[in-house]
Amino acid sequence: RVGQIIVIRTKVNRAFITSMEVGIKVTVQDVLTNAEKIVSVAYATYVAKPVGVEKVELKPVQLLSPEDHLEHSLAIERRRIRLGYVQVFQKIMQESNKEGDFHTCEEQDAVSTEHTHVQSTELVLPPHANHHGNTFGGQIMAWMETVASISASRLCRSHPVLKSVNMFKFWGPSFVGDRLVFNAIVNNTFHNSVEVGVRVEAYNCEEWIKDEPRHINSAFLIFSAVNDKGELLAFPRVKP
Repeated sequence: RVGQIIVIRTKVNRAFITSMEVGIKVTVQDVLTNAEKIVSVAYATYVAKPVGVEKVELKPVQLLSPEDHLEHSLAIERRRIRLGYVQVFQKIMQESNKEGDFHTCEEQDAVSTEHTHVQSTELVLPPHANHHGNTFGGQIMAWMETVASISASRLCRSHPVLKSVNMFKFWGPSFVGDRLVFNAIVNNTFHNSVEVGVRVEAYNCEEWIKDEPRHINSAFLIFSAVNDKGELLAFPRVKP
């Protein structure tokens, strides 16, 4: 919250051949007691931007502590799970397309997910980009959270609280001058939580005129909602 001290620590946990995993730990520091409380933990995958056409091969990370060794071992498992998720979801999508059998919620009080669709358009300006002209990933994530939060709020009479971001992936770059179109919609509710899917498409001037978008980002954001007493609120069932 405003007035609190946020401490962000990052460290390369493991370098693969051309990619690396960076661990990110965010804590909040009490100014009176100096005690720290964990706010968030995340793992980001980076690749080095090549100068020429060849990819940059990375050197192994030097492990200095038992914690370094543990994170080094866990990094390969997280990578295996991450790649496995992609295969599982691709298989489910292929089977769904073949069968064409979708079960919808027939409950009387179910809310149509069409009511939760939110679209937003942003123009990438120089402050939104790095020195290469590429849009900051964090800026894109912030815009995605905004539309997802509005989408989730359509189902509760409170401000949704972001709990996690899953399968956030950069499918391609965007640049200064691009128009970014964000589409968010509730996929499903799970009593005290809701999943919102967000898709981001980019257009340069020519692509905008021709209506030829580039799919650059997708993610699934999980929200909960609480009342004034801090109690979790229940979300209604939805009908796709």
